[in-house]
Amino acid sequence: MWSSDDLHDALITDNGIVSVASSSHPRMHFDSVTKFFQEWLPADLFRKMVAETIATYLLVFATCGAAALNDSDEEKVSKLGASIVGGLIVTVMIYAVGHISGAHMNPAVTIAFASVRFFPWIQVPFYAAAQLTGATSAAFTLRVLLQPIKHIGTTTPSGTDAQALIMEIVVTFSMMFVTLAVATDSKAIGELAGMAVGSAVCITSILAGPISGGSMNPARTLGPAIASGNYKGIWVYMVGPVVGTLLGAFSYTFIRVPDKPI
Repeated sequence: MWSSDDLHDALITDNGIVSVASSSHPRMHFDSVTKFFQEWLPADLFRKMVAETIATYLLVFATCGAAALNDSDEEKVSKLGASIVGGLIVTVMIYAVGHISGAHMNPAVTIAFASVRFFPWIQVPFYAAAQLTGATSAAFTLRVLLQPIKHIGTTTPSGTDAQALIMEIVVTFSMMFVTLAVATDSKAIGELAGMAVGSAVCITSILAGPISGGSMNPARTLGPAIASGNYKGIWVYMVGPVVGTLLGAFSYTFIRVPDKPI
């Protein structure tokens, strides 16, 4: 028996049915599109975006708040203290929302995860928007709370742009190398991911602080820059972290031990 769909797609001549086209119904196209969006834009994406917004907000609030207080008076918060705050808040947020959104808190990290196929590219803009929203909101909150401080934890090159760029690439490479190892490799101790990544951020911030400010995060730089109206060397912090995370992700992917026995 012919179904109604078969009859719809049959090619009919004066002599009768001669062939049946390999059909592609609008309903089938719609189902395919629906399946695609359900797979790559899941229903819980909004919840993940909220988690990223909150985590990035608290990250920027803590790190930029400490940096702003340090710039105004080192007796309030030392440079070492500001670096430690950055590492600790990353650790805390990974344990708090890592199981919900992955706790990227950083567009460069999201791009790097996507580049090595641990995150869907189609979700990258949504995560980046959430991260930038959180960072900018935190920066404007600090602007209100820390008046009359004008520069709310902004990161600008202390020397040349080239020096700051190289430093941002190197320290972000280090952070992403560690992040990919503990977050994606089954042979690593995943329970220590928060401590490992937070420690990497703390160590690299201590080194990079005097040269580039140790941003390692485009959102962490752009949010305070918008709130403070200070865009000096902003391109360094858009390019450097992305290049660094990509290099770190590809480097660890290259040396990753295969699942099969050696």
